[in-house]
Amino acid sequence: MFDLPDNEILPLSKEHVFWTWSAQAKVNPIAVKRAKGVYFWDVDDKKYLDFNSMTMCVNIGHGNERIIKAMQEQVAELPYAAPGMTTKIRAVASREVASVTPNGALSKVLFTLGGADANENAIKLARGYTKRHKILTRYRSYHGASAGAMAATGDPRRVAWEPNLMTGVVHFLDPYRYRSTFHRTNPNISEADFAQDYLNHLEETILYEGPESIAAILMESVTGTNGIIIPPEGYMQGVRQLCDKYGVVMIADEVMSGFGRTGKWFAVEHWNVVPDIMTMAKGLTSAYAPLGAVAMKPEIAAAFDEHAFESGLTYTSHPVSLAAAVANIQAMREDKVVEHAAGMSGVLRRMLSDLGESHPSVGEVRSIGLFGIIELVRNRETKEPMAPWNGSSPEMTALKKYCIDHGLFLYTHWHTVLIIPPLIIDEAQLKEGFDVLDEALKITDRTTDG
Repeated sequence: MFDLPDNEILPLSKEHVFWTWSAQAKVNPIAVKRAKGVYFWDVDDKKYLDFNSMTMCVNIGHGNERIIKAMQEQVAELPYAAPGMTTKIRAVASREVASVTPNGALSKVLFTLGGADANENAIKLARGYTKRHKILTRYRSYHGASAGAMAATGDPRRVAWEPNLMTGVVHFLDPYRYRSTFHRTNPNISEADFAQDYLNHLEETILYEGPESIAAILMESVTGTNGIIIPPEGYMQGVRQLCDKYGVVMIADEVMSGFGRTGKWFAVEHWNVVPDIMTMAKGLTSAYAPLGAVAMKPEIAAAFDEHAFESGLTYTSHPVSLAAAVANIQAMREDKVVEHAAGMSGVLRRMLSDLGESHPSVGEVRSIGLFGIIELVRNRETKEPMAPWNGSSPEMTALKKYCIDHGLFLYTHWHTVLIIPPLIIDEAQLKEGFDVLDEALKITDRTTDG
């Protein structure tokens, strides 16, 4: 299709591409040629097992012909329609997305281009609905790289752009048991008491900030890159109750945890919680086309029945992206992908546990569905991380290089290794990746002193 030899892809990219999240002089990307299933190949035909679903998004796996065909048919019929128009695919996609929301209760859908602008529009909706300004989010969160979503983000990626970000955001602490601020001297506290302590912390924050000023609490249902922090039983239900008590909109960010990643269509379903607004992207199309969405309860949408929602996007409800979403949802249903992820949950948990028992540098492992993490430490007693907060280390760099060199593509974040493969992965393929990890962890084991 394009007249460019494979061996020129990397040098031409280095000459012209400006890379995100990178110091430009240090970029050395993998030049990818093709992908299928849970694997991809570079221009030298080296095969990689994709343990990160590329960017935690190719949930259904690479090269699904049903999605590709749907996109081809849509682009041939109608490649674009203006945002103020409607189309057959817009009607069907809205219905399909609404149907998979918890209890089908979020029946109005606003389509965006990705997760960041989904979160930004969710914030606008909450502010418009409540006529309040403040947004509460957690410190160990990531909500996107645009100005509003970055302000909502709690992790250090936000700090680089302050103070020139959206105002009105207040952060609070995550219920992170392994490194709990409140329980360093009482690590054996019951799950119920642990959850209640963090709910008390959240309610205290609400009271200090003034409930009458708070539009929404925005949370990743399961914290993503900042730790795969799975809320304890009772926590999400407690947040729902606090939102109801103070008239605050509950926004669930399901951009990473949605579309089967945790073994449910959406992670909030594990706790039988229905948020007021829910954002999604990534697995919505399994990344076959850019698309985000904001699903909301009818009463949120009704607040704009008589006056305009002052926001919009040129490419909202893009027909080709919507075709990808509909085909993706249908294929996930046909292949029982969500059920498969739920079934693989125990397999991943067992493999992670086995690694933890074999390697002294593993401080803790956590997983839900096919959403897992390995937290690496220098000392299990002190829990000193293998890399500093918001930094890396020679050991983490070497571990990742070993994995890449041996055909395992994964994501490391500070002192953690994330395990987020396509949801179609089977046990043998998962073991293939864990065999590489088993060897790679010998690198970090050598630096432990506990």
